[in-house]
Amino acid sequence: MTSIHDAALFLAHACALEEDAANRFSDLSESMKTYGNTEIAAFFGQMATFSRMHLAEARKRSGFRDIPDLAPEDFQWPDDESPEAASMEGSHYLMTVEYALELALDSERRGQAFYADVARTTTDSEVRMMAEEFAAEEAEHVAQLEIWTKRYPKVA
Repeated sequence: MTSIHDAALFLAHACALEEDAANRFSDLSESMKTYGNTEIAAFFGQMATFSRMHLAEARKRSGFRDIPDLAPEDFQWPDDESPEAASMEGSHYLMTVEYALELALDSERRGQAFYADVARTTTDSEVRMMAEEFAAEEAEHVAQLEIWTKRYPKVA
């Protein structure tokens, strides 16, 4: 369980998480382009843009605050790594659209759960408000990915 009670610390986590998400979506987009899946590559590109927008929003909110420059071990991630740092070991010539969508959906669900957990456990009202807002944005990403996974069902 994550317990963050300081806005600057929360924003340090949000910036790292959103940067990881943007990088992952960009990687997935490039991977899908390589394999000729232009429709899904464009979708992942759009999701990378949304993540960059969320990163810019988190940086903007940090404004006057001194955002800590955290070492990897100082982050309070569940499972000791950013929820949006999806493993790309499957990013090879056999990567399917279905697998790429599964990777993205899993990461977005973990990101949404991280923000929701912070909102639920913080004692700081500003952190709660931001975490709830970021959780809602991640929930929108999850919903979009769920729509796409229905378009490309996993073959048994």
